[in-house]
Amino acid sequence: MARVHVFISGRVQGVYFRDFTRQEAEKLNIKGWVRNLNDGRVEAVFEGPQENLSTMLDWCHKGSPSSRVDNVEILWETHEEQYNKFSITG
Repeated sequence: MARVHVFISGRVQGVYFRDFTRQEAEKLNIKGWVRNLNDGRVEAVFEGPQENLSTMLDWCHKGSPSSRVDNVEILWETHEEQYNKFSITG
């Protein structure tokens, strides 16, 4: 199990990015959260099997159908297993 904290920039707000992120995370059995930031980026924390996180990160580089992802900042962190589902916050 692993944990990754990401910051996604581009046209990622107002294009259902968070909802598509939640759907993809649930398909991959990933726990954590996603939220919009005031600076226009989206922030997310994903916890789950390493292979599933790699698939999720690939998805983050593509994004939702109407989004345009310019950059994904990836920070690997210590897995804490503190989430029991994936949710949209903020």
